Amino acid sequence: MPAAVRGGPRKPARPRAEAPASPNTTRPASRGPAQPAGKLHAARGGVGVSPGLALSIAGGALVLALVVTLATGHRAQRLGEAMVHGVDGEFANLGFKLKTVHVTGASATAQADILKATGLYQDQPTLGMDLVDLKTRVEGVGWVKSAKVVRLLPDTVMIAVEERPALAVWQHSGRLKVIDAEGRIIREADAARFPHLPLVVGQGADQAAGNILPAVNARPRLRDRLEALVRVDDRRWDLRLKDGSLIQLPAIDEESALIQLDQLDQRQRILDLGFARIDLRDPEMVAIRPRDSVLPGQPVANGA
Repeated sequence: MPAAVRGGPRKPARPRAEAPASPNTTRPASRGPAQPAGKLHAARGGVGVSPGLALSIAGGALVLALVVTLATGHRAQRLGEAMVHGVDGEFANLGFKLKTVHVTGASATAQADILKATGLYQDQPTLGMDLVDLKTRVEGVGWVKSAKVVRLLPDTVMIAVEERPALAVWQHSGRLKVIDAEGRIIREADAARFPHLPLVVGQGADQAAGNILPAVNARPRLRDRLEALVRVDDRRWDLRLKDGSLIQLPAIDEESALIQLDQLDQRQRILDLGFARIDLRDPEMVAIRPRDSVLPGQPVANGA
């Protein structure tokens, strides 16, 4: 006998009505159109990706591209490069793009040339930067002796340089070039903008200037009257003063000759009185030619 069912046949169960949402419950926000990427903190607020996780994802993509390249050759290499560029672009949308470049250790004049040489631009993806190539480009600037480049994620590049100070203006073959203490030409420097630098003239003057100029600069009375240092036969110096006077230095032991000049100036104030020529080439004798004895048309500085 069939079992009896209380209440008659069972009806299908109706779905239960949902309880009204509590005012303290937060519903998921509806997805609207994608917002353009803004500053880093705005991008993080919308996406919720930490820099560590972002770097992990980027590293995984790069490893994958490398594995495919090793397995299939140059075609896959091009594919891998495209993948890397795509990853860079995606992370740029998350805020990993260049906003600031800091240059330290360089003068204001050198900074402009350094920034130009980097080739960096606003909103450039920071993860795809080749820091080795960037360092090479910075050290190719004439002002820069050495450089260190650091990327600070998400949006900053730091460039610390050791600058080559400008020592003198070198005149040779009718051209003026700014040089440093090692005789290296600073290509980016316009000589016309450095009238305060001493002028060195002649072949070999660029390489020898670093030895003579500290001794001259240590003597303010001589330095302030100096018009040019002329290199003679790439062996020795003639010092041409602004009043037309000429001081001939020996090929060796220039410091001793300058000490002799100091002593002479202290006794007779010779630099104030003026002269045609002082010959210091013989360490045993100082020859002075008064200005009145200069012959008309006589060349100075051996024609340099």
